[in-house]
Amino acid sequence: MTQHQITSILKAFDLTGDEFQYTPLTAGLINDTFLVTDVENRQFILQKINEKVFKNVDVLMRNIGLALPHLSAPAYATITFINNNNGENYIKHNGAFWRMMTFIPNSTTYNTTTNNTIAFEAGRIIGKFHSLLAPVPKNLFKDTLPKFHNLDHRTKAFKQALDAAEPGKLVIAKYAIQQATIFLKELNHLNDQELPVRICHNDTKLNNILFSKTSDKALCLIDLDTLMKGYFYYDFGDAIRTVVNTAPEDEKEHDNIVFNENLFNAFIDGLATQPHLLTNAEKESLALGAVFMPFLHGLRALTDYLNNNIYYKVTYENQNLDRCLSLFNFAEKALQHKNIMTDYILNKL
Repeated sequence: MTQHQITSILKAFDLTGDEFQYTPLTAGLINDTFLVTDVENRQFILQKINEKVFKNVDVLMRNIGLALPHLSAPAYATITFINNNNGENYIKHNGAFWRMMTFIPNSTTYNTTTNNTIAFEAGRIIGKFHSLLAPVPKNLFKDTLPKFHNLDHRTKAFKQALDAAEPGKLVIAKYAIQQATIFLKELNHLNDQELPVRICHNDTKLNNILFSKTSDKALCLIDLDTLMKGYFYYDFGDAIRTVVNTAPEDEKEHDNIVFNENLFNAFIDGLATQPHLLTNAEKESLALGAVFMPFLHGLRALTDYLNNNIYYKVTYENQNLDRCLSLFNFAEKALQHKNIMTDYILNKL
């Protein structure tokens, strides 16, 4: 993007002035994100929504608009979207969809952590997020990505990718394909029938939590594109895979991938600050959910690898395969800790 292109997009929003500086933020795998600073040194987040992934931007932005008034509390930082000149919370510019929101100052994110305080705060803010959204009628929200965490849907997509994949990729991914088959049998034990439907974030990896730079307090959850109905173990398992594992998502040296029990316990302690949030059935689902979510992300990465990397951004050809193998490795380690997780969950929550 050029300065002229960015400026023309910014002028469509209800902002004063016409001079802006911008810096690309490269952490996300889906949307294109920029930090924008105006002449008064105010800062904003500008995002180009990936319409290849999110095919109904109107539904996506409507879900966020429904949730944000409820995601405002003394212990939860408020995100505000900047309306366009017509009072809408996004624009379409040259065929692309853009939105703009306030930047929360003195804030930061972490991809991984070794800090028990960060783990505790991650659990606390996810619990707060769910407490704030619990009273909101679920039927108001439509699915932005239908069957996003549905195992049958992801399994079908995986098998279709297997059938269409290049023979050379099937050889390279042979071990990952074998691992996927093993996990699919294990996860048949996860039963959703007794679980309440909640409004979930559905992408609660650690770097989607905003923290204070000075106090390490969790401020709020960001990247709300996947806000829709789901089960609590979705958000729990997604958080555990990035809070409890101190290695990056595409770690090639699997000895560096760990299940850190101290970080896990701290996360649960943080979640426990929201008493009476979960039903007994939900509590019993959490340990297997911590296996389910890293496996599901690994299966999606493997599927994308077989489909020639059409979904996730990659910086080298086999990065999705590396992501898959790393995620499967953590899922295996989480499975080994299933009983330990269950004991601590039932004791604390």
